Amino acid sequence: MTEIQTEGTVFVQTTLKVLGGKWKILILWHLKDESRRFSQLKRLIPNISEKVLSQQLRELEKDGIVERTVYSEIPPKVEYSFTDYGLSLIPILNVLCNWGQAHLQRLK
Repeated sequence: MTEIQTEGTVFVQTTLKVLGGKWKILILWHLKDESRRFSQLKRLIPNISEKVLSQQLRELEKDGIVERTVYSEIPPKVEYSFTDYGLSLIPILNVLCNWGQAHLQRLK
């Protein structure tokens, strides 16, 4: 493997470490246009367990992609949204969506 290929592998592995898994891309897709509450995300991704959703959101928050905003209200209100850094992923999400659409059309 050349040095450039090795470097590229490291970069792809880093990306997969942050965005990998079954649910993170879907979570980010649902946050790309607006902030969402935990319950909204759970409804939008019905097959995800609350435990896994909570864990994935914590990981995305730890990596600086998503921020959690707590409002001082009764009942308490918490919303998740992209950080400024996380917004840099929106073009990538759009490309993934377009590829998926083209792939489905290709399969028909």
